[in-house]
Amino acid sequence: MQTTRRAILKTSAAIATSVMFPELSFAQAAPRRGGVFTVHYGAEQRQLNPSLQASTGVYIVGGKIQEALVDLDANGKPVGVLAESWEATPDGKTITFNLRKGVTWHDGKPFTSADVAFTAMEMWKKYLNYGSTLQLFLTAVDTPDANTAIFRYERPMPLNLLLRALPDLGYISAKHLYETGDVRQNPLNLAPVGTGPFKFVQYERGQYIIADRNPNYWRADAPYLDRIVWRVVTDRAAAAAQVEAGQILYSPFSGLTISDMARLGKDPRFIVSTKGNEGNARTNTVEFNFRRKELADIRVRRAIAHALNIPFFIENFLGEFAKRGTGPIPSVSTDFYPDDNGPQYPYDKALAVKLLDEAGFKPGAGGTRFTLRLLPAPWGEDISLFATFIQQSLGEVGIKVDIVRNDGGGFLKQVYDDHAFDLASGWHQYRNDPAVSTTVWYRSGQPKGAPWTNQWGWEDPAIDKVIDDAATEVDPAKRKALYGQFVRMVNTELPIWTPIEQIFVTVISAKARNHSNTPRWGSSSWHDLWLAE
Repeated sequence: MQTTRRAILKTSAAIATSVMFPELSFAQAAPRRGGVFTVHYGAEQRQLNPSLQASTGVYIVGGKIQEALVDLDANGKPVGVLAESWEATPDGKTITFNLRKGVTWHDGKPFTSADVAFTAMEMWKKYLNYGSTLQLFLTAVDTPDANTAIFRYERPMPLNLLLRALPDLGYISAKHLYETGDVRQNPLNLAPVGTGPFKFVQYERGQYIIADRNPNYWRADAPYLDRIVWRVVTDRAAAAAQVEAGQILYSPFSGLTISDMARLGKDPRFIVSTKGNEGNARTNTVEFNFRRKELADIRVRRAIAHALNIPFFIENFLGEFAKRGTGPIPSVSTDFYPDDNGPQYPYDKALAVKLLDEAGFKPGAGGTRFTLRLLPAPWGEDISLFATFIQQSLGEVGIKVDIVRNDGGGFLKQVYDDHAFDLASGWHQYRNDPAVSTTVWYRSGQPKGAPWTNQWGWEDPAIDKVIDDAATEVDPAKRKALYGQFVRMVNTELPIWTPIEQIFVTVISAKARNHSNTPRWGSSSWHDLWLAE
């Protein structure tokens, strides 16, 4: 298997760094109206409202229906969507958004500042994973008129941080549809109503989701497509076959196998590239449940890290698609990557055995020290391969690993709500600033059940303080220094290990136009996407 995979990786190296057919990807002509854009939807999450759940698996659908205050332009700079402009006071405690006029919800009601205030206080601050930490010091949102929302903070909110966060954590929901009852149980979370270019039509679980063109969209002449259909296909080989047959035009976020991406990258009917994913760098994670006494011992966590030969795994299974990770802030973060990442954990099987012995977990009958349940997220082939690699590697140092596989919703519930795991493995996605989606994995006090937050049964007041200080520091140099301190601290304590760094790979039909033209294109609105004949 390793020889075959090495050969595949060598032929696919270019995919990780370039568009295979650049002359096809951005060819410009008069946009063509009409057409149905079919999308590979590999893992349902039982949630489509991005105001309540931050995830590429939610944005890939909800980001076409609902809109955020701010998005990123082609150069990765904040650009207004539902907000037209903004300004902050010098102390960073008041940020005013001037909202776009003439925008309506899909049910015909007007979009106003009341929707922004309600969403910020009742969704972002209370329940949105990542959002609850970002908005920890938000005290109120004033609405002096229908087109102005004034955010009030107890501690400074750096404007650059908020603007980097809002493309992912700034989606708005309609107050009049959510103000009664528990927002988390609202049936519209699976049938969203938004202001975006496409209107929700139908969701058949396990089969498809449909959204049609919004004829009353506020952008002139947009969108171009008539319909988007997300096809639920959990089997990657079946998804690749549908891509090849033209039944699926787009497979996002490394949804196909590495071998299929390499093969399709040689076919001029398709474009295979990392372009359009620059705002979604990711690291593979090993997450520890501190409720297990073995894992609460730092020697055991370090032993697990030393037992995994990460360079071998990358070379034989991921190749040019990945590199060795050094901590929770990836190397692509030019603004925040530390000069010193602190302790690293190179492969050292003998040291792993020594640490386990020192921790008092000696081999028993058959050489087994203890048994752990590992839950891998179902998002990508690399996670599944990594889970098997962890199982085999830890078995060599006396830790038996049982792998428990779930669908997307089952994984999220068992890990983040039920805490029914010992080890979990998935992706941490870095979204341009550590305070957006990174420190929330480490900050204690997260709402139970919030996906991709600290649900490990671990807390460290000193790390919490550094996280809070960095998130409210308006001086860029001081913020970077604080995040360097944060990385060194968590690499020392190791509540989560992030040993592999990657960027998502896209597979898309060469008929698509205006695709991959922003750093978070898969999550964006697709208002300008069109299909050539």
